[in-house]
Amino acid sequence: MAQLPARRIRPALYGAELEVQMRRSFTRHPFEKVIVGGLWLCGIVSLITTLLIIETLFAETIEFFREVSIVEFLFTANWQPLFEPEEFGIWELVSGTFNVLFWSLLIALPLGLAAAVYLSEYAHPRTRAILKPVLEALAGVPTVVYAFFALTVITTDVLRPLLGQDRVPIFNSLSASIVMAIMILPTIASVSEDAMSNVPRDLREAAYGLGSTRLEVAARVVFPAALSGVIAAVLLAIARVIGETMIVAVAAGSTPALTLNPLASIQTMTGYMLQVGLGDAGRGTIQYTSLFAVASMLFIFTFITNVAATVIINRFREAYE
Repeated sequence: MAQLPARRIRPALYGAELEVQMRRSFTRHPFEKVIVGGLWLCGIVSLITTLLIIETLFAETIEFFREVSIVEFLFTANWQPLFEPEEFGIWELVSGTFNVLFWSLLIALPLGLAAAVYLSEYAHPRTRAILKPVLEALAGVPTVVYAFFALTVITTDVLRPLLGQDRVPIFNSLSASIVMAIMILPTIASVSEDAMSNVPRDLREAAYGLGSTRLEVAARVVFPAALSGVIAAVLLAIARVIGETMIVAVAAGSTPALTLNPLASIQTMTGYMLQVGLGDAGRGTIQYTSLFAVASMLFIFTFITNVAATVIINRFREAYE
């Protein structure tokens, strides 16, 4: 029997050889230069846009701190910029933001991880093919719909009849937190499920070979191996909750308060920014520049979250051959 000729394997190219090969490719295919140029242009536009946003943000913030002491901003706890006497202690807005963040994660995290484990380890492929798109469809619902659902259904038809109208005000943190938990549930479940599904099957089979149950495999093998992806999902959810505006503006109220009480009316950083941005303060006033000071604080929190995400994901990332 005649043998097929052996295929010649090209050696990998590195450094100068790779650069020469790419130049030859550009010479043979001139259209690739257009594509590379377009990609460079997109990158440059993104960079310039980011720098302009940062410049605008901090330029107005500097104007704010020319009239308000940074000590008052960071070390006092009363926020009342639109009424006399004016006070600019940021921590009531920060407290409102973390109030909603805490309660929404408390609801969404166990449900999202449970859904991810079920879809990854228990669900039949046909069931998974139906349930996962349905779950991800929740992420496509407009936030304004979520906001009015929280106000007209969660508060009026659920919380007030259940807990009492005298204990639950119309605007409260809990209704906003419940709806935001529904909103971030697809993010936590879908990204975590993808991370768990990418765990090599050999690890599962080895655990089953040692007599482990399906729950033990999911909890002690798959979940630790997919931990970096799970953490990424949680941090994505945190970033979305911190940046959410419409739900908290409509359902949580506009009363700054230093509290973690879920039944209290609060105001978040984004809620205040929306209030001022709608025209309650004239351009150039202290109330207007306070919007940018709050935005700068929000930018710092988001930046810290992204840096923490990168560090934690690199710390817990598992590499498999």
